[in-house]
Amino acid sequence: MRLGLHYWNFSIPDDPAAIAPTLAETARIAEQAGFSSFTVMDHYFQMESMASAAEPMLEGYTTLGYLAAKTERMTLGLLVTGVMYRYPGLLAKIVTTLDVLSQGRARLGIGASWYEREQAGLGVPVVPVAERFERLEETLLICLQMWSDLNGPFKGRHYQLAETLCVPAPISRPRPPIMIGGGGERKTLRLVARYADACNLFGTGPAEVARKLDVLREHCAAEGRDYDAIEKTVLVMRPALVDVDAFVAEVGEYAGLGVTEVQTMPDRHPVEYAEQFAERVVPKLATLG
Repeated sequence: MRLGLHYWNFSIPDDPAAIAPTLAETARIAEQAGFSSFTVMDHYFQMESMASAAEPMLEGYTTLGYLAAKTERMTLGLLVTGVMYRYPGLLAKIVTTLDVLSQGRARLGIGASWYEREQAGLGVPVVPVAERFERLEETLLICLQMWSDLNGPFKGRHYQLAETLCVPAPISRPRPPIMIGGGGERKTLRLVARYADACNLFGTGPAEVARKLDVLREHCAAEGRDYDAIEKTVLVMRPALVDVDAFVAEVGEYAGLGVTEVQTMPDRHPVEYAEQFAERVVPKLATLG
């Protein structure tokens, strides 16, 4: 079972000058402890379900570029890129840049985007959900074309590119892996089956994750895709340090479902969280194999 740290809160500590060194130290400890991935959110306002929208939030890909210089082994990505926030051709170049500067450690995590307050607040077009999914599919196709040997045009319903030139090419081979986040059963998981190297599900409990994976399996059968070729990852919602044994037991259940990576979110000062997770949780997770 691989581990990911999902860094979602830039409010602790509350001094803006401390954000960068705290982020770097957390990433250093996580990498030393054996975490295989480090992710941040793609938001511009803090999520209102978590805290006040006015709390600090950094732009995601700039943050990952900073982390690329502070780490050596962990995969870096957003959990997940909002499809409405960047033109697809520019997104492919941004992820490629991250991949080149991190020596092949970028992962494109992407989803349909949903936070309408920040979109309206910052002038991002707010479009119907159905259109967001259409744009998501076209974005995936554009990224795949830009990361191929095809440099010609792309003509879609929402995006038209005269040429899909992407030089330098990513270091990752054959390209940066694509992770689609979300558990929507009719559209999101169908896109996973059609295009993704990995899915990311909310870890609200093993029973719900199992049900979502059954739906994914059905979509894979319909698409002619090998279900086992898709990596299954879960963002565990259970606080790891409140009850370590319960957290480890839940991760064990996810492993039994075929999940190969779980992400955990700090619920306190992130450096303290990374240190305690490394000391109290990592040794117990190692027994899962």
